[in-house]
Amino acid sequence: MRERASIAVIDFGGQYAHLIAKRIRHLGCYTVILPPDAAAEDLAGLSGLVLSGGPASVTDAEAPRWNRALLEQPVPVLGLCYGHQLMGHALGGKVGQAGKGEYGLAHLDVCGASPLLAGLAAREQVWMSHGDSVLALPPGFELLGRTSDCPIAAMASRERPLFGLQFHPEVNDTPCGNTVFENFLRLCGAPRTWSMQAFLAQEIEDVRAQVQGRNVLFFLSGGVDSTVAYALLVRALGAERVLGLYIDHGFMRGGETAQIKAAYDRLGWKVEYEDASEEFLAATRGLSDPQEKRARIGQQFIDTRARILRELDLAHDDWLLGQGTLYPDIIESGGTAHADTIKTHHNRIRGIEELIAEGRVVEPLRDLYKDEVRALGEELGLPASIVWRHPFPGPGLAINVLCSDRDAGPFTLPRGREIAAFCRARGYEAWVLPVRSVGVQGDQRSYSPPVAVRGPRDWQRLEALSTELTNTFREVNRVVLLLRPDAPPLTVHEAYLTRERLDVVRAADRIMLAALERRGLMRAVFQHLTIALPLGGAGKEGIVLRPVFSEDVMTARFATLPWDLVDEVAAAIAALPEAIAVFYDVTHKPPATFGWE
Repeated sequence: MRERASIAVIDFGGQYAHLIAKRIRHLGCYTVILPPDAAAEDLAGLSGLVLSGGPASVTDAEAPRWNRALLEQPVPVLGLCYGHQLMGHALGGKVGQAGKGEYGLAHLDVCGASPLLAGLAAREQVWMSHGDSVLALPPGFELLGRTSDCPIAAMASRERPLFGLQFHPEVNDTPCGNTVFENFLRLCGAPRTWSMQAFLAQEIEDVRAQVQGRNVLFFLSGGVDSTVAYALLVRALGAERVLGLYIDHGFMRGGETAQIKAAYDRLGWKVEYEDASEEFLAATRGLSDPQEKRARIGQQFIDTRARILRELDLAHDDWLLGQGTLYPDIIESGGTAHADTIKTHHNRIRGIEELIAEGRVVEPLRDLYKDEVRALGEELGLPASIVWRHPFPGPGLAINVLCSDRDAGPFTLPRGREIAAFCRARGYEAWVLPVRSVGVQGDQRSYSPPVAVRGPRDWQRLEALSTELTNTFREVNRVVLLLRPDAPPLTVHEAYLTRERLDVVRAADRIMLAALERRGLMRAVFQHLTIALPLGGAGKEGIVLRPVFSEDVMTARFATLPWDLVDEVAAAIAALPEAIAVFYDVTHKPPATFGWE
């Protein structure tokens, strides 16, 4: 029987709604996710409410409908980002644009005493992702904190336990976040009864209830997510009822398929291997739009599954589909009521959604984040080589190879000269690259050209430049440091996904991963992606290095690696005959996503 939740997170479609729930359950409290229009009876018996962020503006006519009773409960209520603005707007304050948004790191100056902020220093690093701000306090509220660009970053009612924070305490890059949540749970008097062991026991019970007498055909990618999910299903159903299917789509890193086979053989798992690389290349031929590329790859997985079911003579009604979907996949695909679609993950394309609607998909990790999956993998007894493997997206290198359907010259932005002057004033040359990349700004998808810079090789200065630039110019969501040559190519050529381009990425990727391995940095770096840009003439590639530090995928900081390692890797990649330029991505998430597509 499920434990009764003590804290409800009200989901306004924010990228971090489930991350709030995760942080709270890591402090030992059961949580439930509820929609903004939750009925009063759904709120009964709770110890507290948290109002999440969201992509809308509270002043928009199309803002999510919500139940006013949320602010009338006899329990503490904490509004975060959009929830903070909603509280301010609904209770008589003023919400609007403060001049510019904040995306990424900021510093909170605490200027009021409150039990919510007990234990915080006078100045704290916090993480922001917003365009609107509370500009005037509601009646009866007091100011608790501000940042240089946000006049009311923290507030509280003098009469009731209502609190608002513009920043995100749920992300790792707000170091005081756990203290804030501990204080809030203390104010709520919430019981602490959640644990990973309790989650595993409950999920086994849920899997058995869903699957009943049927079997599961499980998509294995070799990554930690699918491997942990498969192990959980084997624990719940027994190895004879779970058939693993590893589809080699041709987009893996060099030698990776052989390593995955060896790992699964050591675990003694029943896995079918299928080389479908020709089918996947054919499915993506001639595509340049990243969303369409992801959708085609996802559909090809479904088509290949159907073919294999026929070939293995497996009765359709007796087999469900299993996959290792995590919550970030769902939220970035716009999988909650008010969430914006950042990028459609291959496990959330239409064919998969139809199977989900029919109850034919088993996703035991759907509510978890990467760090929780690793903890669960350890709980299930999986080896560290699998649990701590670098994440690798389901579509593989296919989404690391940017494509273009035409030859084109330099790209111009309306404020291009302002951007160049802004960077020059901080000691950097700047160029707008003629490609686009996906980002997430204020919980909304952006698809914008990156800015390449060249200047002082100082991580702190580069971080400050990247943050200020993307905060000031909303049309920019990514900044890269040019490593080789002295000026970047500013033209693109027509180029699609081919074996030849994939091999270039594999060669560059191998150079970077080998360097990280030699320096003992594979565990410190959460993920590294090597990106190919069709810059310059035909057959040439701009190579982007994208190592990041993260814990749960929802936020990340670009990795600040030793400069001699960066130089060594850049020189080796520049020696590849196809490499025309080498860049280093110096953008956090937000405003950029991990990958470029």
